[in-house]
Amino acid sequence: MLPPIADRFVAGEDISTALDHTRALNDDGVGAILNLLGEHYDASENATQDTETYIRLVEEIAAAGLDARISVKPSQVGLDISDETFADNLARIVDAAAEAGVFVWVDMEDHTTIDATLDAVIDCAGDHPDMGLCVQANMKRTRDDLRRLVETPVTVRLVKGAYDPPKRLAYTDKADVNRAYREDLAYLFEHADHVAVGSHDPEMIERAKELHDAYGTSFEIQMLMGVREDEQRDIASAGHESYQYVPFGDKWLSYFYRRVRERKENALFAVRALLS
Repeated sequence: MLPPIADRFVAGEDISTALDHTRALNDDGVGAILNLLGEHYDASENATQDTETYIRLVEEIAAAGLDARISVKPSQVGLDISDETFADNLARIVDAAAEAGVFVWVDMEDHTTIDATLDAVIDCAGDHPDMGLCVQANMKRTRDDLRRLVETPVTVRLVKGAYDPPKRLAYTDKADVNRAYREDLAYLFEHADHVAVGSHDPEMIERAKELHDAYGTSFEIQMLMGVREDEQRDIASAGHESYQYVPFGDKWLSYFYRRVRERKENALFAVRALLS
């Protein structure tokens, strides 16, 4: 059982609690993007086990008729083992999701994984167009990747980037990252059919609304569980697509620790929960 200190950011340890959280979100007009916690497996049995869990998850989402998608980390389903293991396991998940009618997001990890992730997702999208890929605006290569992606059925989730790549490959100054995000967002609204705005930054959310008015491109806002949840509901109430990224699973400790480290208000919330 999750301690109260963590359940703001993680929706329980199993599929049933994740689906319960999804139902509550759907009641407020917010969709869910369910992510089974786990990453950087070097044993094939672990990657296979999580692959099987994702297959079961998409079947249960479809059976329950929920507004929910899944999001998969490449290193969770075999990328650290081999490119082939990752591609095979991802294809199994995508095939099951296509049969169930469930959209599949693929997360982007550190800079060493970008090419293998891009190749596998674009390949799978040929058979299951309901796929999306996270792309990080802090990477200097991102515009080239976007040019490639807008020629495919893959939907892009644009985020600023949470990893720490080498300075030769990435923008490290906050102002430069924000500039790159705004420019990449504008490129997507001009050239893509649908854009996923992965940001809690009010400036970027307002910019997305302006770009929608300018280009007519449909879009959705994606935010994390436990962060600006009132805003997530307000976005949905205003008639915009709103999705919450919902982690779940028994490997919650490291994820919770990252969330608390990222934002001072998260740390203060954790302390208050611990003392209450």
